Amino acid sequence: MINKKQVVVIVIIAIILSSTLTLAVNDYWQVYKGDKVTISKADYEWLVSTSKLESIKSIIEKNFVLDYDKNKLMDGAAKGMVEALGDPYSQYFDKEEYKSFEEQTTGKYAGVGLLVTVNPDDNLIEVVNAFKNSPAAKAGIKPGDKIVKVDGQDVDGNSLDKAVAMMKGDKGTKVKVTVLREGQSQLLEFELVRDIIKIQTVEYSMLEGNIGYIRLTSFDEDSDKDFEAAIKDLTKKGMKALVFDLRDNPGGRLDVAVSIADKLLGKGLVVYTMDKNGNKDTYYSDAGKINVPLAVLVNGNSASASEVVAGAIQDSGVGTLVGTKTFGKGIVQSVQEFRDGSALKLTTAKYYTPKGRNIQGTGLEPDVVVELPSEYKSSLQVKAEDDTQLKKAIEILNAKMK
Repeated sequence: MINKKQVVVIVIIAIILSSTLTLAVNDYWQVYKGDKVTISKADYEWLVSTSKLESIKSIIEKNFVLDYDKNKLMDGAAKGMVEALGDPYSQYFDKEEYKSFEEQTTGKYAGVGLLVTVNPDDNLIEVVNAFKNSPAAKAGIKPGDKIVKVDGQDVDGNSLDKAVAMMKGDKGTKVKVTVLREGQSQLLEFELVRDIIKIQTVEYSMLEGNIGYIRLTSFDEDSDKDFEAAIKDLTKKGMKALVFDLRDNPGGRLDVAVSIADKLLGKGLVVYTMDKNGNKDTYYSDAGKINVPLAVLVNGNSASASEVVAGAIQDSGVGTLVGTKTFGKGIVQSVQEFRDGSALKLTTAKYYTPKGRNIQGTGLEPDVVVELPSEYKSSLQVKAEDDTQLKKAIEILNAKMK
């Protein structure tokens, strides 16, 4: 016989089974109703977009009368999707383009030897520097020139990475670069023979009064190691103050920027990033630092990683920013690699200085504003005797040393 306790247990089990079955049946009928299927709005939108792409692909395969490369269809679709974001820093790379992009961060590649950025006023690709003895420099391309075509294809700020990739290639091969030069009524075309380019991102010397001078042209893979070597050499030679020149530096790797800042700041926050979901990553420096007065030179082409370092120095008060307002790139890109060798570079976070400033679109205002003489478009062109910004930095450091 079943006692009362057993009856209660059986009833409870029956209720649980009944409830579970009811939920399962309800879920079934919510999803499957005859020939219809009910799904979430997000899933529906995804299916519509995917089916549209598949439909276009199917129509092309059935009807397109000319020869084409099927492997390029998905690359083209991916490129179009990323370009539609309207962000010049986000880009889809096919296998070859990604290989070229990776070369940029190592500081060694086969190309023409140009350092470029996007001019914010006209969205054109502007030459920041033609590296010494490079094919571009030998041909006569100058800082301030604006690249409007590569091998006859129109390029602008929205296709910056594409243009850079097109100018690279195997050593000994040729590429045509068309530039717009201020004061010239016609475009100038240069046929360049690509060569191996090893970018020396760090240049340094000792100025009068034992003031060290370091110029950093970009934040590449080994730039922090070269910077540290320069600091050590200048220190051995009796450096009493330092001018750190970040003018016309378009940026580069965030980890390298943090490493360089670490050698200047002492213990504290360097920068933090925030993604769209509020996830925060913070980067700190340790207690080790150079113990000499510091001045940092910046201008309108000091961007991205340059602004990370300059912003941290300004907020911490360990140095004085001299020059003109910086570019204003306060966003960070992440790279997602795919199995076929392609990759997606996407703007995924904003970065903030130690005091919480995001300088996207606004830039950093120097502590001391000094313009270069109007005849110079770039600090890389300026003669030492005319470099008003460097002179001011030296004046400030001399006053600090006294």
